[in-house]
Amino acid sequence: MLAFIWAEDSQHGIGYQGQLPWHMPADMKFFKETTMGNTIVAGSKTFATFKRPLPKRKNIVLTSQDAQNFPADVIVCHSVEEVLAQYKQNPDQKMFILGGAQLFRDFLPYATDLYRTTIEHEFEIDTYMPEVDYSHFILSDFVEGEVDEKNHYPYHFEHYTRVEPQE
Repeated sequence: MLAFIWAEDSQHGIGYQGQLPWHMPADMKFFKETTMGNTIVAGSKTFATFKRPLPKRKNIVLTSQDAQNFPADVIVCHSVEEVLAQYKQNPDQKMFILGGAQLFRDFLPYATDLYRTTIEHEFEIDTYMPEVDYSHFILSDFVEGEVDEKNHYPYHFEHYTRVEPQE
């Protein structure tokens, strides 16, 4: 499984000034539970927001930077093809593309699954999710989130599965 995982606002916004524009603990919990024990792939800017490799996951960074700029336990790839080679070495693994927007664009032809959290609110945004043609996917799971004192906006989790062979 080569999956995307992301959260977006009602206008498909995914970031503002290099950060998430919201604080949604339920989404962070979903992200952690979904990616734990799997492989995650991030661009260098997205990886920098974590401040460290995410524990109990194989961390891959796709970047033009030198591997010496990253912790020793991070696998540094310099092309989409290198990441796909990592994936093909162990096709039973679950590999999650975390962003940024350019990685989502680059890997869309290969994505088998999409895990999207939609936050039903408009935030100040400067980065948007690239357009996804959902006619190539079927909705296989939908969970309504619970608004509470920590999660202030209506939200829901969606899981889509590709219905046609990827390129």
